[in-house]
Amino acid sequence: MAELNAEQKNGVVVPPYETDELDRKLIQAFPGKIVRKDLTALMRRGSNVPTFVLEYLLGMYCATTDPVMAQQGLAQIDKILTENYVRPDESEAIKSKIRELGQYTIIDKVQAHLDEYQDIYVAQLTNLNIEPFVMPAEYVRKYTKILMGGIWCIMRIEYLRVEDMELDDPFGEQPKPKTGRKGKKRGPEDSPFHIVSLTPIQMPNLDIDAFIAQRKLFSAREWSDLILRSAGYEPAQLTRREQLHYLERMVPLIEHNYNMCELGPRGTGKSHLYTETSPYAYLLSGGQTTTAKLFASLGGRHGSAMGLVGYWDAIAFDEVAGMHFRDLNAVQIMKGYMANGTFGRGTDSYNADASMIFEGNINDTVQNVLKTTHLFDPFPPEFNNDSAFFDRIHCYLPGWEVPKMRSDIIAKRYGLITDCLSEFFHDMRRRDLTHAFDSMFRLNGDFNQRDEIGVRKTFSGMAKLLYPDGRMTKDEAREILEYAIEGRRRVKEQLKIIAGIEFIDVNLGYTDVDDPTVPHVIYVPEQASGALIPENAVQPGHVFGIGRSLEGEFAVYRMENKAVAGDMKFQTEGLGYARPVRESMLAAFEIFKNNAARLATGMHVGAKNYLLFCNDLQGKGLSEELSLAEFVGLCSAASNRPTMAALAIPGILRLSGTLEPVNNLNDILRVAKNAGARHVLLPLDSIRDLQDVAPEIMGSVSPVFYNTGDVVDAARKALGL
Repeated sequence: MAELNAEQKNGVVVPPYETDELDRKLIQAFPGKIVRKDLTALMRRGSNVPTFVLEYLLGMYCATTDPVMAQQGLAQIDKILTENYVRPDESEAIKSKIRELGQYTIIDKVQAHLDEYQDIYVAQLTNLNIEPFVMPAEYVRKYTKILMGGIWCIMRIEYLRVEDMELDDPFGEQPKPKTGRKGKKRGPEDSPFHIVSLTPIQMPNLDIDAFIAQRKLFSAREWSDLILRSAGYEPAQLTRREQLHYLERMVPLIEHNYNMCELGPRGTGKSHLYTETSPYAYLLSGGQTTTAKLFASLGGRHGSAMGLVGYWDAIAFDEVAGMHFRDLNAVQIMKGYMANGTFGRGTDSYNADASMIFEGNINDTVQNVLKTTHLFDPFPPEFNNDSAFFDRIHCYLPGWEVPKMRSDIIAKRYGLITDCLSEFFHDMRRRDLTHAFDSMFRLNGDFNQRDEIGVRKTFSGMAKLLYPDGRMTKDEAREILEYAIEGRRRVKEQLKIIAGIEFIDVNLGYTDVDDPTVPHVIYVPEQASGALIPENAVQPGHVFGIGRSLEGEFAVYRMENKAVAGDMKFQTEGLGYARPVRESMLAAFEIFKNNAARLATGMHVGAKNYLLFCNDLQGKGLSEELSLAEFVGLCSAASNRPTMAALAIPGILRLSGTLEPVNNLNDILRVAKNAGARHVLLPLDSIRDLQDVAPEIMGSVSPVFYNTGDVVDAARKALGL
């Protein structure tokens, strides 16, 4: 132990390490591309440098399980980072070292572009604040990523004074500094800084086919563990569902033009993946940006210039509550881009592949949120309640199910170096597995085009992560298909709350091609079965009515009636101040007073008072079309007899005692079906209109007929009398 402490230069102790079976497979399959993630975690605590820089150095100096050698390697890495890694606030000191020493080795990110007029490559460093200089063409040809956003490198840079420069004419005069106002403007070729050598820290390229070929060496669970460990998570500490959530976070990096939303508690590492794992992701902290920066600028010297979506694989909006655009057209441009990857600015039209990730916090339990609003509520006013925008989100990841980051969740065993993982993500974006399940499963009739696109893209991304060679069993495909459907249904459930009947088809599911008669409907856990109307009978006096709200949307309402001793008074709650709504309830009560005696003998309806609470279950606003449902509810309370289980009641009862025809039957039955109803109370003359109702609806909801115009018969059928 004394020997170990003697080598402890950087204040950390490397624990003993024993390889497991997955470690040994990794070492065999990916030599030179793996690193001990426990050492990454140790170094991350004291070094604010990109993960891929750390893991490159760890691969050079700590590719061992021997604790003493690993300790010595960490000390060497600590020395390199202290002396050679360029921090922006130390830029001038590093420049001085280069000048005074003549040459100096630095670690920094370099990017370059071609100056076609001077026929040179012009380079610029990210942290070292020096003017652009010439990049030798040999490095650009060898490492093309220098031209595509830049690459982290170890570079040896030299400083040449004017008197040190070689003259084209050895007998000529020394070159003079070009600083005069009338002289030629200085350019990159005049910089005294020159690159002597350059070694990429990031992988300059990845043979994706050779990488995928190694997939066959691992089982499905081992490969899943490998991907999670490589991203920094320890799968042994996560349930399978939590593992799928972490994998879903990676889908925007591996699937092009993918839109994902994750809202949940703080401290679950929502932005970690996009800042530490992939150099192809861009995090917009606070969500603040401009249309020009995000999409394209206008009126520049060279016309429109592409924005962030043209240069990054994924753009993450952190803290969506703070998203703000000064340009009101930005949301419209974003909606178009999220739909098809295209957008227009000025007279130009653009295509881009960047995925969109929307992250934020929910400050209450999901159950409490759903009682009062919807799960997109944290979005700012520019987006809130914009159903067209939210409809373009392919998957809603339930952030409240992701555990808070703990030390035991952080990976401590071998995994792929972060840069290898990010290159795998980047290269796989060109491949497509959206139709990989077609030979096994069929999506059901509740899917519209956007639902299908969302599910297929989520499935494709998860399949590329877990089965990059496209080989998967039916059960393996089923697991990620059901997860993909759930993620899209969560979006649609919120759209149903926001926009009502337009998004009423929420029972997304599938059938197995080998057994197409058995439907599989996927629910979201936070809404249980998704049923507003329970399967079992409710207490006497409680009924479910369907009617059009005052805003024009069909919705489900729960009418809670109670009969107490009294003298035939009627008290209401939850009806607001809308006169048509109150009048419709009073009409139901008057018809009840005049006709209840016909329902059954011995009820003594006049010796009771009746209390009503109207519950707007979907927050669509009140309706004046619930009078038949209220009549049945009063009869149920008076007779102390529950209605038929899972029954929905449409119908308008006028003060004159007449029942209006039930119109819009297709919409009514669809709302009833999606609310969980198994029966709907209808007049006999609705039989002819049932011919126009979709077969999948008729297969889920059965009508209960009463004699047309006979309100008492309607109540008897509902109560089973």
